[in-house]
Amino acid sequence: MKTLTTLLILFLTLQINAQSNINVSNANFFEGEPFLAIDPANDQHLVAAWMGFKVGEAIVIKTNYSDDGGITWTTPTTIAHEIAGNTSADVVLKYDGNGNLFMSYVDYESTNFTFGKVILRKSIDNGVSWGNSVEAMDAIVDCPNKLCVDRPFMVIDQSNNIFITSGNANQPSVISPYNPYFVVSTDGGVNFTTPAVMDGPNFLAGDNVVKQPIPSPTIAADGSFYAAYPSYVFTQNFNAQLLLAKSTDLGVNFTYSSIYAGSDAESNPLAKRGFLLLADPTLTNHLVLFAILNYSGDADIYLTETIDVINWSAPSRVNQDLFGNGRMQDLVWADFNSNGDLGVCWRDRRNGATSGYQTETEIYATVKYKDSSNFENDFVISSQLVNHDAVLEGSGNDFMNVQFVGDTLYSVWGDVRTGTLNIFINKTNVIDGTVSTFSIAKEEGIIGLYPNPSQEEIHIQNFDEISDALLINSSGKVLRKVTIDKIDIRLLPKGTYLLTYNYKGKRISSKFVKN
Repeated sequence: MKTLTTLLILFLTLQINAQSNINVSNANFFEGEPFLAIDPANDQHLVAAWMGFKVGEAIVIKTNYSDDGGITWTTPTTIAHEIAGNTSADVVLKYDGNGNLFMSYVDYESTNFTFGKVILRKSIDNGVSWGNSVEAMDAIVDCPNKLCVDRPFMVIDQSNNIFITSGNANQPSVISPYNPYFVVSTDGGVNFTTPAVMDGPNFLAGDNVVKQPIPSPTIAADGSFYAAYPSYVFTQNFNAQLLLAKSTDLGVNFTYSSIYAGSDAESNPLAKRGFLLLADPTLTNHLVLFAILNYSGDADIYLTETIDVINWSAPSRVNQDLFGNGRMQDLVWADFNSNGDLGVCWRDRRNGATSGYQTETEIYATVKYKDSSNFENDFVISSQLVNHDAVLEGSGNDFMNVQFVGDTLYSVWGDVRTGTLNIFINKTNVIDGTVSTFSIAKEEGIIGLYPNPSQEEIHIQNFDEISDALLINSSGKVLRKVTIDKIDIRLLPKGTYLLTYNYKGKRISSKFVKN
């Protein structure tokens, strides 16, 4: 979790294609740490959540949703603090098998850490509204010398049991040894177990080296709970390790093994080096782990995997730029779709002017199909090379999340192409390469469209005040330029369309419906 003094506001604008970003934010505000959820019963319904600023309430969690696949978004909803003056961070969104949407996050007092809880909220209407807060972990009551509430991640198993993992907060009052923690709810998030440590004898996380052993949890196809966590205990291994904990009884008992041991982890403190554990939903013992490793003088994205939860493959490089070219890659996130295909996204510096962290970046992606032993050619999904900004050196300020649904790979991340940190969402069809990139933002149009809905014509009010108008369909495809103050829609299929245009230096989108 992080304390931010900058402001956050969330905007929406359609990106036409992968070569030309249309961004309407143009504001000196901060937007950070997004997470995305997609309704399993309707892939056009997307829910986003992130850290934002509200006057008088400091940093809060904000959330909104889209009913048209990410083209338009509702006005953000603010989640109230537990105590006035607190700060919120580290939001995660997950659906259960009954269609309920859950949100977990941290709410804490950021000056002296006199208050700190992991909070859970439930939505029964797909993120339109959120229920009362439920305490999942209390740092002061449950673990006063450990403050076990940093960077919680949430997973939900096939029986709708909710697992939340966390690590020790970065506070001077926390004492060694340091541990990964977890809690479980078996009643749909009404009650949680008392926080317990996840590591065990000979598989401890750390004493004085790994002070925040944040775990990465996942649920296997058979319902087993797994979590990877970092370890650096000399009496266990002279090298740093990534360890694996497994439980088949809701965390009552754990078994352990080692995923990786070595000295090749990237050491640059600015790099976003978090690792990610995932389970293949189609094959019980198939687990994959992504990590940022440095085998050649620069950090790259590596994958190691197992098909028996015992033997792990040697790490293989995912990004396909020249090996050893001095270009750092980081900020990896990935997801399996329901077919067992694997989509991966990361921040890439292959086209930056210099080496190191502080150079220009893009977002790249690739896919590994279930029946293939290799990743497909990687490809860029962001629309431009983005200059570095000091805000990206803060912990978590450019968090990424990925969801892979069918043939569509959704990615959300933060970058500073506008001069301030904004959150962007990309939607790529991995079969035909169709790309739509949006900035998650809401900007009201200056014009009026009428009648709306319509079957024949859409008239554009105040047309002489706008420029460069384009008609776009719901897939993000540009249909034509609009050069007069009405649009003939008689030949268009029924559906939702956008008119995008420039107004006073901003790119704005207005929606209409052909019925």
